[in-house]
Amino acid sequence: MDRRPGLSARLKLTLSYAGFLAVAGTLLLAVVWAFLLRYVPDNSQGLLGISPNRYLLVHTFAPAAAVAMAFLLVFGLVGGWILAGRMLAPLTRIRDAARTAGTGSLSHRIRMKGRQDEFRELSDAFDSMLGQLESHVAEQRRFAANASHELRTPLAISRTLLDVARKDPARDRDELIERLSAVNARAIDLTEALLLLSRGDRGNLTREDVDLSLLAEEAAETLLPLAEQRRITLDVTGGAAVADGSAELLLRMVTNLVQNAIVHNLPAGGTVTVRTEADGGTSVLRVENTGRPLPPQLVPTLTEPFRRGTDRVRTDEHAGAGLGLAIVQSVVRAHDGTLDLVPRPGGGLLVTVRLPGTP
Repeated sequence: MDRRPGLSARLKLTLSYAGFLAVAGTLLLAVVWAFLLRYVPDNSQGLLGISPNRYLLVHTFAPAAAVAMAFLLVFGLVGGWILAGRMLAPLTRIRDAARTAGTGSLSHRIRMKGRQDEFRELSDAFDSMLGQLESHVAEQRRFAANASHELRTPLAISRTLLDVARKDPARDRDELIERLSAVNARAIDLTEALLLLSRGDRGNLTREDVDLSLLAEEAAETLLPLAEQRRITLDVTGGAAVADGSAELLLRMVTNLVQNAIVHNLPAGGTVTVRTEADGGTSVLRVENTGRPLPPQLVPTLTEPFRRGTDRVRTDEHAGAGLGLAIVQSVVRAHDGTLDLVPRPGGGLLVTVRLPGTP
């Protein structure tokens, strides 16, 4: 933003200090005149003929007062300039750090030392902001790189299939069309997941009263064939839990949680339990499943986009792109809720979603 040049904060403080000293000196001289000199007789003989009169005192005191006022003014300007510089030194460091961050370098930190005061609080808040911003930018760059890689894979496969068909016209077309259809469906699903993730991050929602228990029943009904195919017992219990939000996004959130719980389960004989309840002013959704034990260091990374974890990579038709829990977290954040992931001691995961409820 273009602005007209003005006085610096240091110069303003310097003039303020000098002006304060000048006003204080003037007031002191006024007090001397009001309470001392006006009581001295103004006659040629002075007081009892032995003391100087007012005329002599004024003419003797005035030059000294002028010199003192000049000294106060110079002292105020010099001392104020030095004092203002010392006081504003932390702001100078914060300004330099802001300019450095403006060039794209977010790794710089102020780390101001000394006792806690307003400048240190501002410095710590700025360092915290830089840390969060650096983490967010790194996450966005990693997300863009992973998204590009994931989208490039089906396109590369499609090109390879077409090249093979072009070189071998006698190849079975039905098989080629089926494989191209599967690859295209995967690319479409990935694109829709990315769009949904972006929509959840923006937080532009059409809100209404949504009962999480009904969404859980709908998701369970949709995914029941998948659970039966994998011989997983799917159980939905609990009471009404009404939240304020987007029915479409919340349904996708519940569906992703239930589908993940089914897919990442025991090979056979596993269970998935979905429970909803209202806890005061909070609507709670819990999805618990059996499965292999999860390393504690793996759990915090499960909500990162494209992070499946070494124990969660699958090679079947439900391999996915690693966006399931990332979408869940995005939807929960857009609804001002919380998402907790806790590994079960016997294996599997307990996912708890808490959303602001409605009366």
